[in-house]
Amino acid sequence: METIISAIHKEKAWELRHKVMGPEKHFDFIKLADDDTGIHYGPFKGNDLVSVISLFVSDEEAQFRKFATLSEEQGKGYGSALLQYVLIAAEKLGIKKIWCNARKNKAAFYQKFGLHETGESFKKEDKEYVIMEREIG
Repeated sequence: METIISAIHKEKAWELRHKVMGPEKHFDFIKLADDDTGIHYGPFKGNDLVSVISLFVSDEEAQFRKFATLSEEQGKGYGSALLQYVLIAAEKLGIKKIWCNARKNKAAFYQKFGLHETGESFKKEDKEYVIMEREIG
């Protein structure tokens, strides 16, 4: 089955984020203050949204955030296809650098896409994060 990736409304991103990132938490937990300014993308399996990522552009730089894939669909290539799609979309938007706050245990995944650790890290809600970035174009 071909994976269709497209821009989606923030509300669709919220639904999937909530399922993956905090179903036990209040729905507003997964919302970002700047979601109105983000570009939200997701791949579909049939009519079902299986992963999301949100891109926030500022001048020639962009950050992707809230990257989530349904647990039952992880390891099937949806997240990889989505991140590759977003990297291409960012380049088309004229972005020169893209970055994210990656969970430390997922750094190797992002390295496959040319992102590298900046050396900056932090801890949030008992999870270790590292800032990763990549030059584009």
